[in-house]
Amino acid sequence: MMLTGCAGEKKADTAKQAKETREENEVIVTMPVTSEPEAGFDPASGWGAGEHVHEPLIQSTLTVTTEELEVENDLAEGYSVSEDGLIWTVDIKQDVFFTDGEPLTAGDVAFTYNVCKEKSSVNDFTMLNRAEAVDEDTVRFYMNTPYSIWPYTMATVGIVPEHAYDETYGENPIGSGRYILKQWDKGQQVILEANPEYYGSEVKIKKVTILFMEEDASLAAAMSGQVDVAYTSASYAEQEVEGYGLLEVETVDNRGFNLPAVPAYEDDGMKKGNDVTSDAAIRKAINIGIDREEMITNVLNGYGTPAYSVCDKLPWYNEASQVEYDPEKAKEILEEAGWEEGKDGIREKDGVKAEFTLLFSHDDSVRQALAEDTANQLKEIGIAVETESVGWDTAYDRAQTDALVWGWGAHTPMEVYNIYHTVPGEKYAQYSPYANMAVDTYMEEALKADTLEESYELWKQAQWDGKTGIVQEGDIPWIWLCNAEHLYFVRDGLQVAEQKIHPHGHGWSIVNNVDQWEWNE
Repeated sequence: MMLTGCAGEKKADTAKQAKETREENEVIVTMPVTSEPEAGFDPASGWGAGEHVHEPLIQSTLTVTTEELEVENDLAEGYSVSEDGLIWTVDIKQDVFFTDGEPLTAGDVAFTYNVCKEKSSVNDFTMLNRAEAVDEDTVRFYMNTPYSIWPYTMATVGIVPEHAYDETYGENPIGSGRYILKQWDKGQQVILEANPEYYGSEVKIKKVTILFMEEDASLAAAMSGQVDVAYTSASYAEQEVEGYGLLEVETVDNRGFNLPAVPAYEDDGMKKGNDVTSDAAIRKAINIGIDREEMITNVLNGYGTPAYSVCDKLPWYNEASQVEYDPEKAKEILEEAGWEEGKDGIREKDGVKAEFTLLFSHDDSVRQALAEDTANQLKEIGIAVETESVGWDTAYDRAQTDALVWGWGAHTPMEVYNIYHTVPGEKYAQYSPYANMAVDTYMEEALKADTLEESYELWKQAQWDGKTGIVQEGDIPWIWLCNAEHLYFVRDGLQVAEQKIHPHGHGWSIVNNVDQWEWNE
């Protein structure tokens, strides 16, 4: 007990000393090592976009999203779209300057988007034909096809200066955003300092240090009082860290698995489809035969919410996606479809056993636990699931025939399209064999809608229109399990500003509004 007491006193002294030496307008934040942008801070290389969407901080964007994921203007003074949906006109703020003193003009905006279209391998710009500066403060985007959700794209693309953009930009970015990249020690840390010429609201936190750490190192940094915000996971969340509280952030960082919705076949020598999961009764039974709350309790230690779609809680989510856990009803569905229970408890139909393989990435313990839990639960309704770890080098191909535990969640309804819409010129959707012409049509109409609000209703109908869709009594080609909360140890006295729902990826989203954080007296 004496040793424990001394250690506790030493830890408290260290934390106190760290707090005293830190200025009151500075914060130190840890992020996973995967959050470090390998290609640098260039929007054309994925900075601020891609799978882990966040605000680029160093650069400004034309629009921003609010806590409710509504779209507001940033650099844009306003925007409009032509009746045919093919031309977006955006008026740009005047008197905005890059940190090298040069003015930001519509020419820089057009240049940025044209570069992104040409170079980006992260964001999809196939809908954009070209961007053109009409004058100093007006830019036009000419689209290849109507794209009603363009305002969400405008919220992720940071504007770069045409005069100072070259192959080294990612390491030495110049922008007009809230912060300046002061220092980047690759593999270790990034230091951001407030832009004194920023045109927006006052930046309250003047210096932000980001440390890239593995999960256990992040916890140790908090326990030793070296950082102000430390990311953590459900497995560490119950730790008592003196001088810190636990911040739980709601997310649409979901986990679920695909179910190939067509019978097995070969396409140019590649196997696709699955003779078991192609039966709609199997998919419907699985959807109501899984206890999501149990998974959240046992796998996420209570730090999560049930998932019923890829877009729960977002403006385009259809609440009809939600189902009740009902294993008895699941058994009835299987019985009525001819899946009879065998002597070993596993169901069969026409000589085919109700069994399939569920893959999970070999380096993800949470996905493994969800896969194992799924297997245990589905055995109770007579479906056998064999779990198998797999690397991402083969996972995408394997998902054409087998179920795979995925992680998704984005601040744009385009993710619904990318998962469920038939690939143009192909038979089925991209990530798992599935097609429904009615669902495709709703999504296509959503992209052609006159306003975002009109598009939301069409995205909802694609999910379920009362007769068909991708959820509820529809096709259910994917099973969604849970949304994992993002967890952080936050030093006492630091007021983290209200967070908008986080997308997939436990990284930069936490500092979206770091400029508005405050230290309490």
